[in-house]
Amino acid sequence: MEPKYKQWYMEYKIHKNRPGLLGDIASLLGMLEVNIITINGVEDRTRGMLLQTNDDERIELLGKMLRKVDNITLNALRPPKLVDILAVRHGRYIERDSDDKKTFRFTREELGLLVDFLGEVFKREGNQVVGLRGMPRVGKTESIIAGSVCSNKRWTFVSSTLLRQTVRSQLSEEEMSPNNIFIIDGIVSTIRSNERHHQLLQNIMAMPSTKVIEHPDIFIKESHYDYSAFDCIIELRNTPDEEISYESFTGYHEF
Repeated sequence: MEPKYKQWYMEYKIHKNRPGLLGDIASLLGMLEVNIITINGVEDRTRGMLLQTNDDERIELLGKMLRKVDNITLNALRPPKLVDILAVRHGRYIERDSDDKKTFRFTREELGLLVDFLGEVFKREGNQVVGLRGMPRVGKTESIIAGSVCSNKRWTFVSSTLLRQTVRSQLSEEEMSPNNIFIIDGIVSTIRSNERHHQLLQNIMAMPSTKVIEHPDIFIKESHYDYSAFDCIIELRNTPDEEISYESFTGYHEF
């Protein structure tokens, strides 16, 4: 039985971008019968590639050979992570918190990248909880909906302030499908809701499905859930240096 084809992410830093460098690397890949799926520049003088082969030994040999090339430094040669795939697709890396690798940062200028990221995350099966921080009208809910569309999944508002304040006490059988994306406003669900909503929220949080919680810090503060319940946290800002302050739009003084 022939081995299955696997994808690999390769990234290298260019020290001297001499004519023909990319052609030489492409020729080397061709001789090793390693296919180039996608190629793009990734930030400053760095190039990323998605490769495909059915022979892991060829990748090992490729790494050894590229480490001998003077004009480049091989930064990565590994099975692709989601951030690798998006880096090649968009030509930039998603910013991550240096102390907390679960936190990913975006600005409004990067909404396309954010929607693509959410779309890929939403395609995953099973239980996952995504937190989304951001000031009002920065595009949080719109990004979640667009990401749901990209993942070809339906979305269900459990609580929201998108058009008017929404606090659901029950959902239809179709809305309770674990294949749906459940959108929860962390402020509305914990501070401005009732007991029936809380029970619905408990049921949804226990489902093997994707939940996206806006204002996760207040959700954690006002519920029995803690930070470990979240698989990742996304921060969306108008500008890179914008401070996300809940007090300015909720009167909430503990953040």
